[in-house]
Parts: sequence; C-alpha cells; structure tokens
Amino acid sequence: MTNDRSYMEGRREGGVRVRIVGWAEAGEACLGIRTRVFVEEQGVPMSIEVDGLDPTCVHALAVGPGGEPVGTGRLMPDGRIGRMAVLPGWRGRGVGRGILEALEAEAGRRSMSRVRLHAQVSAQGFYEKLGYRARGPVFEEAGIPHVEMEKRIG
Repeated sequence: MTNDRSYMEGRREGGVRVRIVGWAEAGEACLGIRTRVFVEEQGVPMSIEVDGLDPTCVHALAVGPGGEPVGTGRLMPDGRIGRMAVLPGWRGRGVGRGILEALEAEAGRRSMSRVRLHAQVSAQGFYEKLGYRARGPVFEEAGIPHVEMEKRIG
C-alpha cells in the first residue's frame, strides 16, 4: 500500500516528505531506522524490537531531500501507533510530528475514532503538545519508562 501524499512538504524545514507505505515496500528502511534508534542508541534488544507484527501494520516513512530514510512509525490494526523513531540529526525539525500526522490521517481513513500509543516518558511532552492525554501509571517496556496515551481523531 502506497500513498504518495506528502504530509510535510512546504510545512517543515529541509524538504522532508512522509509517505504511508507497506512493510513489503519499505520494511528494510523502517527497520534500519528503528535499529539505529532503539537498538543501538537506546539499548533495546533486537528480539524485542522485531515482534513479527510489522507485516500487519501500516507504516509511515519520512525521507530527506535526497531520498534518504530519516524517520518512521507504524499504525497497528487496533489503532495503536508505535515504533516512532527519528534519526538523531533530524530531531527537532518537525519529522516526528509529520510522521504522527500521517499515521493519524491513515487511522481516520480507516474509520478509527481514536489512536493510542505507549510513549517513552521522555517524549510525553511532545505527544501532549499534539493532543495526546496520558492514561494510567508509568510502566516499563523494554527497560524504558513509558506511559499509555490516547487521542480522539476525526
């Protein structure tokens, strides 16, 4: 599944574009970003990062002006957004927001009325600025403190 709509073009610096893609099309690029961010940078074991669910999900892939993959995220069939990752050199430039907007728009196209995610506590403020609200206590996932968050869409 491919969607060539650009969610960021003209609104974010650096000419980054975000597309909705399928795992067969872009899995290698998405997993490469996630490996750098989660496994190498944050120390998440590869056995946790690769959970076997990717083929059932819809993915957002952010690419830089030269076509290089710079960020990713996924939408699970139950409306959970996850695996949000942006390469270090691209953080703070609107890439994460663009990925999240693309996944929310896709959820809306799939008639979902809400999305939820497990946010790393260090990123909770980012999600709150974009309309997400925390639900429940802090918990550990892959050895990292997280909080469940939810947003109504549509």
